[in-house]
Amino acid sequence: MPIIWLIIIGLAAGFLATRMMKMETNIITTLAIGIAGALMGGLVLGILLRVMGMLSGLIGAVLGALLLIWLWNTYIKGNK
Repeated sequence: MPIIWLIIIGLAAGFLATRMMKMETNIITTLAIGIAGALMGGLVLGILLRVMGMLSGLIGAVLGALLLIWLWNTYIKGNK
C-alpha cells in the first residue's frame, strides 16, 4: 500500500511542481519528478526535523536552567 501512496503523492507533487515551473512534461516524467522530489524532500525534512528537535531540546534545557537559577537567586538565596 505505501507504494501506491508514493505513486499518487508523487504524481500530484510532480504535477504541481511542473505547473509551478511552467514545464510541459508527459505523465511518466511528471511521476518521476514527483517521486524523486518526494524522496529528496522527505530526506531533507527528516534531517531538519531531527536537528531542530535536538536544538529545541538544548534551548529548552538552557531556558529551564536559567529559570531555576533565577528562582534560586530570588527566593532561596535572597531570603538569607
